[in-house]
Amino acid sequence: MGKFTITNEINCNLDTFWKLFLDKAFNEKLYKERLGFPEYTIVEQVETETEIIRRAAGQPKMDLPGPVAKVLGSGFRYTEEGRLNKATRVWTFKLTPSTLADKLRNEGTVRAEAIGENKVRRTTEITIEAKIFGIGGLVESTAEKQFRQGWEESAVYMNKWIADGRAI
Repeated sequence: MGKFTITNEINCNLDTFWKLFLDKAFNEKLYKERLGFPEYTIVEQVETETEIIRRAAGQPKMDLPGPVAKVLGSGFRYTEEGRLNKATRVWTFKLTPSTLADKLRNEGTVRAEAIGENKVRRTTEITIEAKIFGIGGLVESTAEKQFRQGWEESAVYMNKWIADGRAI
């Protein structure tokens, strides 16, 4: 099982960060244009007094070693369920894959803290577990590499979006 943390600096205040993080149009452009997902859709987003719940479905761009690609298959997809606790401002998420759902676990948290007037540090903690005999470690290390790259690219995209004056 792999656990790792990714930190990025985003050039906005906390309110703008969370509004953008939860914005449907921004996310669909981020995943499709910047991250190269063939498919990404926010299926549902519901707000209550205490939390915001979002379900999204995606087919990530696949750049995988042969054995991992063979096990996951060419039509690999996932569903993400995420929740923002409004009081703590902590986003928790869980990804459910389309294949091997009983053998793959991916979940985590996203936190943001102000580190300046218009600067936020986003901290993402991710847990990856692949219970697949013989290649579980390879699946975990491949997933970690993909996640690190995706979160780094999302920070670049988010900062450009803000710099271009498109932030909400």
